[in-house]
Amino acid sequence: MEKSKIQIKIKNFNFYSAILIFAFCIFNFWGCATIKEAAKETAKSIAGVSTKVLEDGRIEAVSKQFNYDYNTCFNKTETILKERGSIVYAKDLKKHMIAIYVSSEDTTPVGIFFKEADANNTLIEVSSPSTYAKEFIAKRLFSILDQFAQ
Repeated sequence: MEKSKIQIKIKNFNFYSAILIFAFCIFNFWGCATIKEAAKETAKSIAGVSTKVLEDGRIEAVSKQFNYDYNTCFNKTETILKERGSIVYAKDLKKHMIAIYVSSEDTTPVGIFFKEADANNTLIEVSSPSTYAKEFIAKRLFSILDQFAQ
C-alpha cells in the first residue's frame, strides 16, 4: 500500500507539472506582445518617462501650422526647446513627437507632435495634462517659430 501512495503522488505531480508548463507556454506566447507593452508602459510610468498621457491629450492640443518642411520644423523646434531650458526626455520619430519637461525645476510633461500638411507646411500640436504648461510652451515655441519665418 505504501508503494501505491507513492505512485499516485508521482502521477499527480507529473499531471500538475504538465498543466503548469502548458499554462506557462500559453501565457507566454499568446499574450506576449500585450504583456510586454503593458510592462514597458508601467516601467516608463514609474521612471517618469511615459508619453501615453501626452498622446491621449492630443485631442485638446494647442496647434498651429508653420511654413516649414517637416525636418526643418522638427529640428528648429528641438533647438528652441533646448535653448529655452526645456528638458527633452523622449524623442520618437515613429510617433512624430518630442516629449519634454517644461524646465529642470518644472517637470510637467509636454508633448510636441508634428504632422506634415504638405511638402512645405507642418502642423505642430502641443499637448500636456497641464493647461498652463501646454499654453506656456505653445506660446513660447510658436512665437519664436513665427519670428524665424519672417
